[in-house]
Amino acid sequence: MTQWGSTGKGRIALVTGGGTGIGLAIARALSAEGYAVVITGRRLAVLETAAGEIAAATGNPVRGIACDVGDPLQVAAVFAEVKQEFGRLDVLVNNAGSNVSPALLEDIPFEEWSSILAANLTGAFLCTQQAFRIMKDQSPRGGRIINNGSISATAPRPNSAPYTATKHAITGLTKSTALDGRKYDIACGQIDIGNAATDMTSRMNAGVLQANGEIASEPTMSVSHVADAVVYMASLPLDANVLTMTVMATNMPFVGRG
Repeated sequence: MTQWGSTGKGRIALVTGGGTGIGLAIARALSAEGYAVVITGRRLAVLETAAGEIAAATGNPVRGIACDVGDPLQVAAVFAEVKQEFGRLDVLVNNAGSNVSPALLEDIPFEEWSSILAANLTGAFLCTQQAFRIMKDQSPRGGRIINNGSISATAPRPNSAPYTATKHAITGLTKSTALDGRKYDIACGQIDIGNAATDMTSRMNAGVLQANGEIASEPTMSVSHVADAVVYMASLPLDANVLTMTVMATNMPFVGRG
């Protein structure tokens, strides 16, 4: 029987925003690699359905725990459950996030700015903080944290100031985490994703606003490529790290955007 929490197979992964989209694809891929997986999100019913489907397909433990990652008490409770049930944490994927509807920068309400900041940046920080507390004291010591930075960590889309600001900030958090984690054998890297095909990106086929004001359809790629990249990053020994990786639809307007 697999011993959860041991080295090799049977490692423990937590994926935030793991009930749908990119997070769900990552959770499936990690489970298929032998991880026990915990997925979080705000909708418990969605998480439980996803967890059941993944576990049935892979035969490995999958737990769904409802959590608002912007709430420090809820985040602490999730990590306490992970530690109690599995005894350790090997991989944290900070994937949870949200966006506002496209709007002129000057018209974005403060409440929407605050909401995006909490979901995309504060949540990643709070989860990273809790992961440090587990990873630095466990045996074997250490672990890996992978942040979803998005293409917007490098280049913005029009009318996306709150989302873009948080994703640029994720790059700073990734670098600080990689630096501060060294003494604990904690590695941290970032995956910047461009146009993975999910429900959220389906609108790109019909056309989205470009920097020159035109509306244009954009190519997408299978979300499985993102999941495979995360599995690769997670598979490295802790003395090696992918600090940044960009996985994107080849023909999307990113290189030379605008």
